[in-house]
Amino acid sequence: MSTKFRGSQEHHHGSSSSSTSTSHVPPGQAAGLVAILKDKSVDELRKLLSNKDAYQQFLSSLDEVKIQNDVNDDLCKENLQLADENLQKEPRIVELRNQNKIICTTELAMAQEKLNGLEKQKEEMMKLNSPLYLLQWIQEAMNKTEAESENLHQQVLDREIDIGAFLQKYKKLRTAYHRKSLVHLAARTSNI
Repeated sequence: MSTKFRGSQEHHHGSSSSSTSTSHVPPGQAAGLVAILKDKSVDELRKLLSNKDAYQQFLSSLDEVKIQNDVNDDLCKENLQLADENLQKEPRIVELRNQNKIICTTELAMAQEKLNGLEKQKEEMMKLNSPLYLLQWIQEAMNKTEAESENLHQQVLDREIDIGAFLQKYKKLRTAYHRKSLVHLAARTSNI
């Protein structure tokens, strides 16, 4: 017949050989247990080995077991208290997560809006600096100068302006027109 004592040591009774596994009980505690068991009668020891309730009651009466049970109870209480505190913090954590999502979403939307504005500015600047736009701009400037020349010519025919003033202004307008025309022609014939 074999029984386990303290979960770490096996005793074999009624056989010629006995084996003992290594014990995890400190020597001081083992000596205390031996002293307690030494005071028991053979009948009491047999009862402990054969009756689980008696064995359990004996174990529960030991100071080391009582201390261990108290420590275990304290740890369980602390664990429950921490779990309760964590559960009480859960609504605040959820609220902070939601606030964080709102802040991040708002900042992202603002950054996206700013990026879109910058992209539009870039496109407009690229468009303004494109060869096609520059050619169009030069053509419009030429047309405006041509219209001013025609208007000035009409004023001299209608005798609204004298010849001296006409020649001075007309010469300036025609010079500007021909410069723009040459730039326009050069731009059209170049690789741009």
